[in-house]
Amino acid sequence: MASLVLSGDTSGSITVSAPAVAGSNTQTLVATTGTLAPIVSGTAVTASGTSVDFTSIPSWVKRITAMFSGVSTNGTSLIQIQLGDSGGFETTGYTSSAGSIGNTLVTSTTGFVIVQTVAAANTYNGSICINLLNLSNAWVASGVVLQQGGNGFISSGNKTLSDTLTQVRITTVNGTDTFDAGNINILYE
Repeated sequence: MASLVLSGDTSGSITVSAPAVAGSNTQTLVATTGTLAPIVSGTAVTASGTSVDFTSIPSWVKRITAMFSGVSTNGTSLIQIQLGDSGGFETTGYTSSAGSIGNTLVTSTTGFVIVQTVAAANTYNGSICINLLNLSNAWVASGVVLQQGGNGFISSGNKTLSDTLTQVRITTVNGTDTFDAGNINILYE
């Protein structure tokens, strides 16, 4: 059995072993520079209060996925995601919309809206990916969220932060409706 050992320059090693199958197995590494960063899971939280915050996001992050399972609020204000940096959460300057196929879109400038309509009895499941577009702190978002037993919503948007992203908040547009069910988590990479 053939193996390849890549040694770190400060400590440790990585071992890659070819499968025990007759024939040729080739993996070509692309010449590039950069850092291989892991996918890190936040700590899933029960959705409660007027917002759910994920803070201390490392400066190297290029993608965040916000995930929702059985999330509900006590009102009708749209659920949205807001980004933050060292100066706090930014609540203006978003270009965002959400809708279901064949229906009118809803828009927001205060965060990335994730659904078109909200009712207190509804629960929502899905995920939104937020990606760094460039080094000027420009972020783009897109995703799909399903109302349990109802419509599926497609959402998208963009936002340029004034500084490096450090935090993400899930809240409502009016900021006063409270979460009363479900779980929320993020992945970042």
